[in-house]
Amino acid sequence: MSHTHWSKMQERGSYWGMQFLLAVYKLFGRKVLWVFLFPVVFYFYLTGGKARAAAKQYWQNLHRYNSTQPPWRFSTGLKHFCTFADSAFDKIDAWLGRISPAQINYRNQHLFDDLVAHKQGAIFIGSHLGNLEVCRALGMRHSHCVINVLVFTHHAVEFNRTLQRINPNVSVNLIQVSELGPDLAILLKTKVEQGEFVVIVGDRTSTTAIGRVQYCPFLGRPAPFAQGPFILAALLECPIYWLFCMRNGRSFDVHFNKYSDGLSLPRKSRQQALEKIIQDYVQELETVVQQYPYQWFNFFDFWQRDEHSARHKES
Repeated sequence: MSHTHWSKMQERGSYWGMQFLLAVYKLFGRKVLWVFLFPVVFYFYLTGGKARAAAKQYWQNLHRYNSTQPPWRFSTGLKHFCTFADSAFDKIDAWLGRISPAQINYRNQHLFDDLVAHKQGAIFIGSHLGNLEVCRALGMRHSHCVINVLVFTHHAVEFNRTLQRINPNVSVNLIQVSELGPDLAILLKTKVEQGEFVVIVGDRTSTTAIGRVQYCPFLGRPAPFAQGPFILAALLECPIYWLFCMRNGRSFDVHFNKYSDGLSLPRKSRQQALEKIIQDYVQELETVVQQYPYQWFNFFDFWQRDEHSARHKES
């Protein structure tokens, strides 16, 4: 049976509706915003069968894996959806400069500062856990810091262009890609050699290619993780860092951990080396998701077999 691939799931909601909510937020703040936003989220929760089923699957897997985590209930899923909706306005706050340094709890901030000071390019591998956009805007602290973000959907590009219109001074380059090929690797290697940073997520499979995945245990069940981001990281021959940013009350926790000075994929043991790298990433992701369970923002069948997912045809 063929299930919908994440890249073919349509974003719901209208442009003008989002503009209205944005205007309310800018004029009156988040408390007044939620008077209008909660009915919208509740409607999408009731009518979004696929996303709700994906959330249910996630919470059931999480609870079976760690019984201290909340079990699936109607209220659990609704809170999950509300957290996701609220995160969009954290992105706006980040790009408007409304998040003060006092609200950021860094883990290993010195590592990032050292990279900037030495003009050392690097690749940051994150996920759809938490809010990476908050980390992007943090580049404003360094006038010569350039961040290149790889995005895989048209919706992501349009949303981020909207954010850049809000504040065009953020030094973030959005690079829309459909696949990770040689041309992209050459482009990014040049940027890294110039001391720039590349951000990519490691929790989404290819939008076009079937089977280029590694299955790893995630919350007790095997899930497909794309090989592409990690092969790309090896080709760039630069330091690799795990990057996560989660809301914690009124503040944000930024997890920034160095993984390697550079990834090596020897020809004779390439597959084994690649499997080890991806497993290390998944273990890190699994650890962090249990600390911030409501901030898992993959609302699709995350554990589906890759060959069973309906996606865009390969060109």
